[in-house]
Amino acid sequence: MSDTSPPKTAPSPATAAGPKAGSPPDLTSDPTGRPGAGSGEALVRDGREEEEVRDRARLRAPIVYEILRRDGEDELDRPMASLWWSGVAAGLSIGFSPLSEALLRSHLPDAAWRPLIENFGYAVGFLIVILARQQLFTENTIAAVLPICSSPTRKAFGKMLRLWGIVFAANMVGAVVFSAFLVWSGLLSGEVMEALVEISREAVAPGPGALVIRGIAAGWLIASVVWILPSAENSRMLVIVLITYLIGLGEFAHVVAGSVEASVLVLHDGASVVSSVVLFILPALLGNIIGGTALFSLLAYGQVHHELR
Repeated sequence: MSDTSPPKTAPSPATAAGPKAGSPPDLTSDPTGRPGAGSGEALVRDGREEEEVRDRARLRAPIVYEILRRDGEDELDRPMASLWWSGVAAGLSIGFSPLSEALLRSHLPDAAWRPLIENFGYAVGFLIVILARQQLFTENTIAAVLPICSSPTRKAFGKMLRLWGIVFAANMVGAVVFSAFLVWSGLLSGEVMEALVEISREAVAPGPGALVIRGIAAGWLIASVVWILPSAENSRMLVIVLITYLIGLGEFAHVVAGSVEASVLVLHDGASVVSSVVLFILPALLGNIIGGTALFSLLAYGQVHHELR
């Protein structure tokens, strides 16, 4: 009796050796074969889709922390000249925030809804500074502090103070130069200059105590921008605009942008330099440091330090 069963074929080398090296894992049959998979998970068809899931997943807080910590370490080690000129550029660029706000105000009627529109101009300077990677003091509060949170040494603390000192001084120089250009160049029409002076008076009016509180809010929001941007991907511009718009609309005190406004009053109205420093710049500076460093940075570290090695 002849054997009518089909002849046995030897397994192909690829089958015998298992999946081809470098090929995506087969996730089409049993998702439980994937590490970490469990009941209730959607069936992912191939390795390409698995990679897409991972790419689209939100960054975990420890990953965001590590991105910012490494960025802060890089900034702490930058040469003094690089920090200085980047800080001057930021001081000049941030001047476009009050200028853009003044341009919008000069073209809008004096109505109750006007602040809702004109404060979009406040975001312009921050867009330039952040997207151009210029050194802005309030943006550097969180970046410089996170490395110290993880390694609180005297050397690291000294580097932070060096960074803060150079960047803040450079920002002030850039802000004053930009203000002098606006006041003395004749660039602005009478209506725009009048709007700029009016905005500047409103910025310094609240008084030192209120400015500290408003500075805390501004410092927190700028630190929030820094924390959100690593996850923002294609929405970076939207994040910057919305959060800095809120700073302008809420009349919160940002020390560098506010220094442009204070300098305009000194150069245009003859306001006292000492009064501007004592009654505006120092209170806003203190508030920004508290909001961006003592509060946001420490809380950001606190939420991840149990997950750090």
